[in-house]
Amino acid sequence: MHGIKVLMAKNYIDNLSEEARKGQMEKAEQGIWPTRAPLGYVNTTGKDGKKVIEPHPELAPVVTQLFERYATGQYSLKTLAKAAHGDGLIYPKSGNPVPVSAVHMILRNRLYTGLFQWNGKLHQGKHEPLVSIELWERVQGVLTGRNSVPAHPIGNEFAFTGLMSCIECGCAVVAEIKKGKYVYYHCTGHTNKGRGGYGDCRRKYVREEVLDQAFANLLDRLHFDEEILESVKAALMASHADERREHEQAIHRCQVEDKRLEDRLHAMYLDKLDGRIDNAFYDRMSAQWRTEQTRLLREIERHGSAEESYMEDGIRLLELARNASRLFAKQPAHEKKRVLNLVLSNCQWDHGEAHAVFRQPFDLLAETVVASAAMGAHQTAASTRSALPERWVTVHSG
Repeated sequence: MHGIKVLMAKNYIDNLSEEARKGQMEKAEQGIWPTRAPLGYVNTTGKDGKKVIEPHPELAPVVTQLFERYATGQYSLKTLAKAAHGDGLIYPKSGNPVPVSAVHMILRNRLYTGLFQWNGKLHQGKHEPLVSIELWERVQGVLTGRNSVPAHPIGNEFAFTGLMSCIECGCAVVAEIKKGKYVYYHCTGHTNKGRGGYGDCRRKYVREEVLDQAFANLLDRLHFDEEILESVKAALMASHADERREHEQAIHRCQVEDKRLEDRLHAMYLDKLDGRIDNAFYDRMSAQWRTEQTRLLREIERHGSAEESYMEDGIRLLELARNASRLFAKQPAHEKKRVLNLVLSNCQWDHGEAHAVFRQPFDLLAETVVASAAMGAHQTAASTRSALPERWVTVHSG
């Protein structure tokens, strides 16, 4: 009798577990997160009486800022957690600060984008996302090391470390503090990965102020007057029609593909009902096609927003280029590095002198400025010659 009771109790518990799993899967299929809300959300009851999750009024902005900070690549997980604790990232019930491991789990959790995985399937949630999919993907790139930059302790951040390599030996250029306040840069000089001793290029030291002025002078080449600004704005307006046409065509292609996948899913569902395919095949293929549909919807949204912000982004880019030198001079060390990484590429150290080339499209703007200056000088010379007496012009020409 005891054995029978144990089996009956086990069977009862198994049935309860199976029903609970079925209920959770049903909620996931409806786009409802079926279990306890993660940090940044709170469990509540929706208008239809179903248990749903909503953004926590205090923690949701903190979680969003967590992603935004880490996406810059300037924070380690430890420094990020410390900054988040100052913003109020704590467990609501206990009041304890969230540890570094939990911060890492938050950054990996796709749920904050509005999508979530349940039993190996990707679902589109009905809850409000705290971050965009693009921001979440940038954070994943930093976590895997693709988009990260070296992080320095606060107080030892140097503006140009990690930015240049030596043109002679290919080694990194590093900074040192002398006499407690002067910052000097030099090549590490480890030729052949340290097996060949130090190179002569290591002996050249340069003050940070000298490099600062050199980069500011380089950014000055992007400055242009109102006439060039209006000219480039007119070119942007002319190209806007072509840009719009390309986005509309891309959106149409995505919509056609989305409709084709939806028709496939409908036909496959009928095949499952008629017994022509089994449930496992239907689940596998439907998950694959739903994921593809999600990607297509993201592409449609991206092309729509890109079309809307084309002119705005273009003008903002022009303003950045035009004021790059002035903005550069006012920024702290880590922001100076961000500006230079945005505008310049292939920065090289040549015995104390910095050389670099402009990234696209800043290289085209620099060429436009040079061409405009040359044209202005030519017109000035021509007007000067026309103002001279005819005999002076003849003598000079002769």
